[in-house]
Amino acid sequence: MTAFEIIFLIALSLYFINLVVFTIGASKNYPKLPKEKLPTATVIVAARNEEKNIYECLVSLDKLEYPENKLEIIIVNDNSTDNTEKIISDFIKDNPKFKLYVPEKILGNLKGKANALANALKIAKGEIILTTDADCIVNPKWVETICSYYQDDVAFVGGFTTQEDKTAFQAMQAIDFVYLLTVAAGSLNLGKPLAAIGNNMSYRKSVYDEIGGYENLPFSITEDFRLLRSIHQLKKYKCIYPIDENALVVSKACENFKELYWQRKRWGVGGKESDLFGYLTMVWGYISKVMILLTPIFFSLNAFYLSLTKIVIDYFFAKNVFVKLKLKMKLFHFLVFEIYYTIYVIILPFIVLPSKKVKWKGRTF
Repeated sequence: MTAFEIIFLIALSLYFINLVVFTIGASKNYPKLPKEKLPTATVIVAARNEEKNIYECLVSLDKLEYPENKLEIIIVNDNSTDNTEKIISDFIKDNPKFKLYVPEKILGNLKGKANALANALKIAKGEIILTTDADCIVNPKWVETICSYYQDDVAFVGGFTTQEDKTAFQAMQAIDFVYLLTVAAGSLNLGKPLAAIGNNMSYRKSVYDEIGGYENLPFSITEDFRLLRSIHQLKKYKCIYPIDENALVVSKACENFKELYWQRKRWGVGGKESDLFGYLTMVWGYISKVMILLTPIFFSLNAFYLSLTKIVIDYFFAKNVFVKLKLKMKLFHFLVFEIYYTIYVIILPFIVLPSKKVKWKGRTF
């Protein structure tokens, strides 16, 4: 074998081992509480200039199946300049489980969404806090399913998010979400937090208060991951990420490459907060993708087979979770995702390392 083939084989082998480990971790099962023991819950949605999406989100939240005396829903108008607040006000009128909240002050050094959430958490009454985004549609059993995992020693429960997949562009993003969240779930269930996503996550309010809230944490553009890491570092509670179809959330996909660029850059900047384990996980995947890109240059039959093996490994890794979530994944959409994923992972360091500047929801961080 050539040196190129040997390096490719080693990187691919380690990449495969990583995915096997993540699959095992993500497949862990957890006990659930009976319905009569479900805790009180607060759902918080921070909305900024979401007049196109907020109504559908509110409709899905209104369909949540949970004891009314145990559920409150706080919609935060995060300084919107469009009709977001009016749409919320009109919808929640005469619906007591909904509350509209407008942040009155900046807490600590917080900015944007983190500040909106921190303000809402000051008035939240639920034992369990669940967050989603204004461009998301939740499963009617979402709150019930997430809260059922809160045994006494559990402080954090993550949930899976996919995206609308009516086009190949949307579908590749949907696969990307499931793929990355499977890595996040597998690693967290084995005791190593690598990622979290704020449009489907939850945590115990008392533990949030124990760490001092968002205002006690260094500001991060990925406030959800920073919060998870802080809870995990207490080393007193369990943080889990079950695969459960009833806890699934569906979000809107980015509409164009510009929006996708800033979203992925935001994730990349947040990913710089990872520890050594996180960076090693990224390295094997990164080298494997570089090798695929170089295969046409250093072409050999062995390199071709290794490239094909990498694609097959990715397919079954994602497909396994799609089946568990009862989602469909078309082969063509997966191939589009594989091309996109290879390119974006390779160029991401060159986007993230020179500058931390991120544009998101009309703000620059």
